[in-house]
Amino acid sequence: MNAHRHYPIEIQPPDIAPYRDGNTGVDYAHILDSGRPGPTAMVQALTHGNEICGAIALDFLFRSGLRPDAGRLILAFANVEAFGRFDFDDPDASRCVDEDYNRVWADEVLFGPRDSVELRRARQLRPFVDQADFLLDIHSMHDPCRPIGVCGMIDKHLELARRIGMPADLLIDTGHPAGLRMRDRGGFNDPASPRQALLVECGQHWERSAADVAVDTTLRFLAAVGVVPFERVQAHLKRPLPARQRVVRVTEPVVVQSMDFQFLVPVVGLSVVPKAGTPIARDGDRTWTAPYDDTVLVMPSLRHLKPGNTQVRLGRYD
Repeated sequence: MNAHRHYPIEIQPPDIAPYRDGNTGVDYAHILDSGRPGPTAMVQALTHGNEICGAIALDFLFRSGLRPDAGRLILAFANVEAFGRFDFDDPDASRCVDEDYNRVWADEVLFGPRDSVELRRARQLRPFVDQADFLLDIHSMHDPCRPIGVCGMIDKHLELARRIGMPADLLIDTGHPAGLRMRDRGGFNDPASPRQALLVECGQHWERSAADVAVDTTLRFLAAVGVVPFERVQAHLKRPLPARQRVVRVTEPVVVQSMDFQFLVPVVGLSVVPKAGTPIARDGDRTWTAPYDDTVLVMPSLRHLKPGNTQVRLGRYD
């Protein structure tokens, strides 16, 4: 269908070289300390090297001169090795170098014997993630789709997303069988912990609006967690808040079992399959069907097809 579709690149990857030398001893990781009591908030860009809207948002923060009024702010460019390979002729190739940086965050992986470019970077940034009270991880999607706030596997993160006020579609999901995401690490996935995280999918990787969503979500996040007063970010905001936010609850992931996997419905993010029982995908002898009326297709993908990958999540609106 659209596995190899290339979309126009409407935004430019920023020059992040000036941000290599921070004040932490780790390349591309900065801590801005207000010197006053308050939370530790972390914003991460470039979890995947071709998701450049987050890098634009961090570049904006540095250039704007915004600094925390309370607590500390950690700013990190994550997979800089993959980002350094960004090629306008093959932009998808810079997603990662060896493996998905966002599937390596379980202790048994981080502290285990395996090695990869992404694992080495995750090991460098783990101490920052583990000290964050609030985390914003900025992403984008291969195919056009409305922005999505991924609130993890437990409801406590919905409160943070609602304080931020965007995006309109919020997701409670089941995680990834292929490995633990950064946003689900440690206390973030403990209902008893006050720590909160939001992963925001800002839209298609290279559309202009994705950069605007990334900047606005970042600014509203800083205000929502109390690091920067809202009146200091208000003048920089570009997009109106949605009239309302709706929650999609994922009930099951569709995980590839074989290379024979194929979708049986159009692959459109957040589209709705009206009738229960409608065939959605086939994988060898198995057919996936809509488990209920108005099944939502969350982030379907025809790319990265290999056994163990999640190709779509099936959910329903609250």
